[in-house]
Amino acid sequence: MQHRILSAALVSALTISSLAGCHRDAGSSNSVDITLDWKPEPEFGGFYQAELSGAFKNRGLDLKLRTAAAGAPTWQLVADGQTKFATTAADQVLIARARGADVVAIFAVYQTFPQGIMAHHARGFKTIEDVFSHPGTLAAEDDTWLKFLVKKFQPIKVTVTGYSGGVGAFLAKSDYSQQCFVTSEPILAKRQGGDPQTFLIAEAGYNPYTTVLITSGQTIRENPQLIRSIVDACREGWRQYLDDPSAANAAMQKLNTEMDPQTFTEAAAAQKPLIETGKGTLGTMQAERWNELARQLVDLKVIETAPPAAHCFVDPDKLPSTR
Repeated sequence: MQHRILSAALVSALTISSLAGCHRDAGSSNSVDITLDWKPEPEFGGFYQAELSGAFKNRGLDLKLRTAAAGAPTWQLVADGQTKFATTAADQVLIARARGADVVAIFAVYQTFPQGIMAHHARGFKTIEDVFSHPGTLAAEDDTWLKFLVKKFQPIKVTVTGYSGGVGAFLAKSDYSQQCFVTSEPILAKRQGGDPQTFLIAEAGYNPYTTVLITSGQTIRENPQLIRSIVDACREGWRQYLDDPSAANAAMQKLNTEMDPQTFTEAAAAQKPLIETGKGTLGTMQAERWNELARQLVDLKVIETAPPAAHCFVDPDKLPSTR
């Protein structure tokens, strides 16, 4: 899983490929397209499980799961009407709304930000701050979380370089650290004989909801029962996936052959505590979290003005029930 921001100019060149879902009447009023912002991997397992189990179909919804090109700004696809629903991260929703896009979050998969920094265990680091306070190399994209950490831990001693993916450089260099997702690079590095130690960025205070399902404010206003149906289906699918990910993993592995079955299994287990935190119903969000994230983005000068939390997400439990 990767979280990247691309310019609006790339939207016109974006290619979306349909990877799963039913293929009935695309013009049906109950047709639901969800554009995922990465390849079929465990971070989307509950959506695929909901399709497999009939959670969408049983609510009269004709589901089509799609994947956008790597790094696609999926919120722009929603804002432009190219897809009805998509996944992104909470900080991207705030950036979108700050730019005037009417996109709203309705379901948040990851309650804890799965982005981390992977260092060699042999270096003896105790906290994520140690990565920045010691010489060496940190490979990371210029993302909002990196801006937050660099500012928090100034003055830094580590040299920050670009990140091109993979774990080859990490395995080859003892003073090398890199960005990672807990469901990806640490698993790969360990399997190849490395000694990865992972520090979650959330532990430093930057904790946006991630794999957030979004739609337009217009869709919510015009069809709140549709939103409730989709959220109910997502919750059912994610509950089933967290209890037993095997069926959805097998379906996703057929679509994403770059990830082997063992990695699917290990990634699903690694992400579970970041999704199922024991604090509220699956997918729910809190205004305090949105307000804090907005303040952080303003402080980092990523956005000029903080959009109100009430404009960024809805509580689907307060929408009309489908049953």
